Amino acid sequence: MSCADRITVISKTESSDYVGGIIDNSSLDKAIENDLTPDKYPLEEWKSSVFEEYLKDHKKGTIIHFENIKDGIKNSIGFLKKTIALYFRFSLIDPSFKIFINDEQVTQNDLKDLAQKTEFLWIINELDDPYIKEMLTQLKQQESLTIKDGNYKGFIASVEKPRDLKITNIEERLGVDLFVNGRLRETKILKHIPTSRIVENYLYGQIHFNNLDDEIDRFTSSRESIIADDPKYKEFLDNLRTKVITPILDQWDKWRIKNRKAGDSENLSISPKERKSVELFNVVSGEYSPPRGSANKKQIDGWVDDLADDAKYNFGSYAECFISENLIRKFIKEKKITLSKEAIRERDKWKKVETESKNKGNISIDIRRGSDDLSYLSMNDLAYLVDKKNPVKEACLARDANEYKPIRDALAHTALLTVVAKKKLTSVYENIKGRVKTLLTSNK
Repeated sequence: MSCADRITVISKTESSDYVGGIIDNSSLDKAIENDLTPDKYPLEEWKSSVFEEYLKDHKKGTIIHFENIKDGIKNSIGFLKKTIALYFRFSLIDPSFKIFINDEQVTQNDLKDLAQKTEFLWIINELDDPYIKEMLTQLKQQESLTIKDGNYKGFIASVEKPRDLKITNIEERLGVDLFVNGRLRETKILKHIPTSRIVENYLYGQIHFNNLDDEIDRFTSSRESIIADDPKYKEFLDNLRTKVITPILDQWDKWRIKNRKAGDSENLSISPKERKSVELFNVVSGEYSPPRGSANKKQIDGWVDDLADDAKYNFGSYAECFISENLIRKFIKEKKITLSKEAIRERDKWKKVETESKNKGNISIDIRRGSDDLSYLSMNDLAYLVDKKNPVKEACLARDANEYKPIRDALAHTALLTVVAKKKLTSVYENIKGRVKTLLTSNK
């Protein structure tokens, strides 16, 4: 969709007069549909009255006038300047070339907001870029990728949230764009190599592949994109997907988790249970992070980071304990199983401990919901009620529960477990889970 109904362009050098014309976008669209070459589309005559206030003291350069500019663009001048700053990089590098919008020069500073919202950066084949050097100074992570058989350079960056790439009031967003010899040739090239992964919604950047500019005309009649089935272009996209995009997808997820953000749920290198544990840990731990600028912020954030790997295991394991033990309690109630002498003795012991603790804490309210005796019994006590085989001689829930109890108790006391203990708890719990599922689905 064109940004205006008509566009007038005029240009002059120090030694020549103005030349130019009017582009009527509705007529241009028809010409493109009919596959007309540029020389078959005549420009309309321009009127000097339109540029009267801009021609004073104007010695050389190009002036563009947009007629009936769309409201979305009109209300997004700031973002338009940001987009131009990204697309017309030579205006920031060459001091003799300047672009103005409404008399305001487009500069590197128009990218400040985008740069501040950029978290991660991948530099491809040592691209030398002023935006990277001067603006991306607060990155959380960055990596240099060397693609020996790529023959292209560029950068891909990731913002904090997908909305950071949205152009206000327009159904457009920044993406990864392709440049050939400094000229924008294709926007959002990832649409040609889609992964259907959430990561794509966070990425923007530029790939510079000058080898596309050779004796073969690889560009569409509109000159705004590249012919999709061009062999060299397809080879480039395949290389970009396998050598750049695929590694970025995995690294993005790791970096997001490391920085306590939601990662890529479709990355199955982390189990869904562990991923949800990490997400819960990130939400809770964020409440303990000191304000920016605090003297001890770095140290405390370091302590929190040290807990992340254990939290990934402990949070999920506690959930397993909670579910399995409460399901057994419901099973015991449903089957109307009476408490054994050992279970009654255990119940009375923990009731006494709770009463003494409440008195010390001056607490008069009920803590446990209802008057359920079973809530005072842990897995090994419950197991003996539902699986009465001899735990020494036969495989049964009680036998697993005996192995489970010491590690479960440490977990319940928020202790950090050793690697060996984690492995043991995981293996024992798999047996418990299988036995509990069998009990729950049994008709006996």
